[in-house]
Amino acid sequence: MKNFVLLPLLAVLLAAPAFAADPPPPAPAPAAASGSDTTGTWWGQAAWIITTPGGAKIAIDPWLDNPVAPKLDKPTALDAILLTHGHFDHVGGAAELAKKTGAKLIATLELTQLLGVPDAVGAEIGGTITVKDATIHIVEALHSSGYVADKDKGGPKYGGSPVGYVIEIPKGPVIYHAGDTDVFSGMALIAERYHPTFGMLPIGGHFTMDPTGAALAAKMLKLKTVIPMHYGTYPVLKGTPDELTAALKKQKVPAKVMEFRSGISQTLKQ
Repeated sequence: MKNFVLLPLLAVLLAAPAFAADPPPPAPAPAAASGSDTTGTWWGQAAWIITTPGGAKIAIDPWLDNPVAPKLDKPTALDAILLTHGHFDHVGGAAELAKKTGAKLIATLELTQLLGVPDAVGAEIGGTITVKDATIHIVEALHSSGYVADKDKGGPKYGGSPVGYVIEIPKGPVIYHAGDTDVFSGMALIAERYHPTFGMLPIGGHFTMDPTGAALAAKMLKLKTVIPMHYGTYPVLKGTPDELTAALKKQKVPAKVMEFRSGISQTLKQ
């Protein structure tokens, strides 16, 4: 009797299609490369935070309390702070920021002495400093550099020459921060020597070049991308990115304009 029950059941089992094995779990997607890009965050006026693929975090002209500064927490860790000259809207709270973040403060020798920051790196035009994967060249600018400390009653003190910076990133962008300047013939030499691809140029006018001057600077520097800065903080800084775009077109400069909003980070790709 048992065989009569088992045999039909066995026949059914043998005739049934074989069940496929469960498919293997999908391979995990490759993780996005961490820190593989160079990024910039504009803090208004001429203030920037640059982060490189090698982990260098560099502040430039950190007046982080300016009228158009973003409502963000200030950096708690920095590798370097670069100052282009001694005016308050560029020095900002650099001395205190260096103390809080452990950053090396880099500026002209005269300005570092006036600021009195321990272990500051004083250098001059033509100097080169390495910070992790960033190679930083100090270049000239056409401006002034008087520094007034809170305790000073006798007017500004000589802060050395105004400067700009060229930051080279291996296999990445070459960033030129012009500081405060008008267009000048030496920009052609900066182009020949360092080949900047991104140029952070002031466009506000009055204290610096205006959009027309910045367009000529972009032409001399042979830039691929112009990043406007030092405009709109005060009514006297009247230049706008739209005027810069028009000036580039008028002067037949092929560089594109990369506009930043205060507090928003963007990737700086070649």
